[in-house]
Amino acid sequence: MSNSARIHATLDHGQGILRLMPVFVPRRFAKAGRRLRLHPDDYYALGTARGSIKERWFSSVIPCMNGPLAPVDEGLSYVLPPSNRLEEKFTLLDAQRELGATLVGANFMKQHGGWPVYSKFFDYQTPLFHHLHLGFDAAAAVHRLGKPEAYYFPRQLNNHLGSFPHTYFGYDPDCTIDEVRRRLAQYESGDTRITELSRAYRIELGTGWYTPPGVVHAPGSVLTYEPQWNSDVNSVHENIVDGEIYPYAFLAENCPEDKKRNLDYILGLMDWPRNIDPHYKKHYFRPPLPAADFGPAGSEQWITYGNEYFSAKELTIAPQQSVTVTEPAAYGCIAIQGHGRFGPFAVESATMLRYGQRSSDEFFVSHDAARRGIAIVNQSESEPLVFLKHFGPGHPSMPA
Repeated sequence: MSNSARIHATLDHGQGILRLMPVFVPRRFAKAGRRLRLHPDDYYALGTARGSIKERWFSSVIPCMNGPLAPVDEGLSYVLPPSNRLEEKFTLLDAQRELGATLVGANFMKQHGGWPVYSKFFDYQTPLFHHLHLGFDAAAAVHRLGKPEAYYFPRQLNNHLGSFPHTYFGYDPDCTIDEVRRRLAQYESGDTRITELSRAYRIELGTGWYTPPGVVHAPGSVLTYEPQWNSDVNSVHENIVDGEIYPYAFLAENCPEDKKRNLDYILGLMDWPRNIDPHYKKHYFRPPLPAADFGPAGSEQWITYGNEYFSAKELTIAPQQSVTVTEPAAYGCIAIQGHGRFGPFAVESATMLRYGQRSSDEFFVSHDAARRGIAIVNQSESEPLVFLKHFGPGHPSMPA
């Protein structure tokens, strides 16, 4: 069977739903939080030179920027065919190229050329460096896309909160850009201690944040569900974190060659007014908001909203209950608790996965299937069945 025929047959078999394989991503910096439900022996499955596995990506049609040792498909989601044979898998990107609007909808194909977002679990034991993601104009200068992102802190995956469950955002409203300039000028001569100029918020499980591009932030040590734009570009302001040293390349790697030593250019990557917003929490904190009430069968809440790029929901179905959920557009989803049925598929949240193993917890729902509705059944006698669902831009019901 040709790859084209296999893609069409797989979508038909799933009644418009694709079952995805786990995508685990190593990072060469920081320390793994070990909350990804990955087997303890597999956090260095790709070798010590690649670093430990610290992320799991969902519904991704882009590779990650992960250094010269990374394979070209690292970060891309793979679809499992009806045969369950791993050698017959194909990427979600291949499915998008073959199916186009049938998979992601005509609007996404016309406006963005395909599925424009992905999500991931971010899982670090230690805090991450204070960094920003480039805006769209700055990213275009290096032939990339800007990167807005959002955070949600699920209780089900946070049995421990790591070593620093606080996140820094921006700089103190009284901070000046010259103070930041002086710290960055010390990047190669000493510890910038840049977060002395920032402000931190203690992480509250079951809530989240929206982080616009250009805002400097240092994520805390809590496993985080992160819907984000199809991009992986940043500039790191903090050169020493938890005793680990980051070279100057982390500050300037996404600058044009003639700008890499230009501090004015690097400072200009910031959206300065947003960084010193005195009401930052008021504008960007995202407590959950009601989305749907299924009575005794369950409920749904918005967990990412209030931006023009993406949104996300948490769906909870009570034990021994079922619902049919309709959406206006395609979406990716991950089950984080319980087991049952998701359309024609068995679904079960992962307990412990081996690297490279298939799972039954992640799906991509095509545009037409989302509009028809997915019948979901919780077959547990005791636990709720819980999904996290992420959408691209333009969900008509998203709270503003």
